[in-house]
Amino acid sequence: MTEGGKHMNTVTMESPKDLPKRKSRMQKIVKEITRKKVTLISSIFIMILIIAAIIGPWITPYNPAAPDYSNILSPPSLAHIFGTDAYGRDIFSRILAGTQISLSVSVSAVLIGAVIGTILGLVSGFFGKLVDKLIMRVCDVLFAFPDIILAIGIVAILGPGLRNVVIAVAFFSVPSFARLVRGTTLEVKEQLFVESARSMGASRRRIIFKHIFPETLPSIMVYFTMSIGTTILAAASLSFLGLGADPSTPDWGAMLSTSRDYIGSAFHVVFFPGLIIFLTVLSFNVFGDGLREILDPKLKD
Repeated sequence: MTEGGKHMNTVTMESPKDLPKRKSRMQKIVKEITRKKVTLISSIFIMILIIAAIIGPWITPYNPAAPDYSNILSPPSLAHIFGTDAYGRDIFSRILAGTQISLSVSVSAVLIGAVIGTILGLVSGFFGKLVDKLIMRVCDVLFAFPDIILAIGIVAILGPGLRNVVIAVAFFSVPSFARLVRGTTLEVKEQLFVESARSMGASRRRIIFKHIFPETLPSIMVYFTMSIGTTILAAASLSFLGLGADPSTPDWGAMLSTSRDYIGSAFHVVFFPGLIIFLTVLSFNVFGDGLREILDPKLKD
């Protein structure tokens, strides 16, 4: 942590010297990721998922929505590497197309929860007193309910659909981000550079967003990454229960839901969607854990 005056200079007047520092920090993060084999593997898998989400719907070998009643429940083969489902639809094509749906739903939900939770955490930690108590008591009430139960309740009220799944998952993400950011804010606001900013007449808004918020970013980045995996699982669970995507949509959870009746006769229709959900959740959790070790100074002590 730099001294108060120096910190103010780097924030209020950005020097060209700061650019190499930022670049070197990013290079250091990338270097640390490449050193950790498990983190590197998970990051590669995540990159593949992101690419699949972007171009997947346009490169599917078969139409993921078109039935083929001559190939119902066909086992994996050269023509259909993951086999076909109860309607003869190619499972690999549906998983590939569903990557965009699953990632967009999860990232959107976590992003909304992170933005709202971060703002609440900053306000709660900075102002304290009654504001802090009010926000934290509301968070405590939400923490009293298991995430999936809370999401089911919200979707039951709003109605099924991917948009409402995003709202529900974002809703239970808010308290976690709020508490995380609040804790960091309570520590940072007592630091010397924040006191220096106050003494120089900086406004509360400037202190919060120019001085305190940047210090919370490492924790937010780590928790954001790990939350995506949890959110994918929650969204898939809601779709599995019939509260998320339409059964005909190539959503991973919906694919499991429509295929569960064939688990005994055609195991592949359940295995491959379940496998991709498992690997995706695992990859985001492992990558988030590796990122935490790199960004969190406390873990280096």
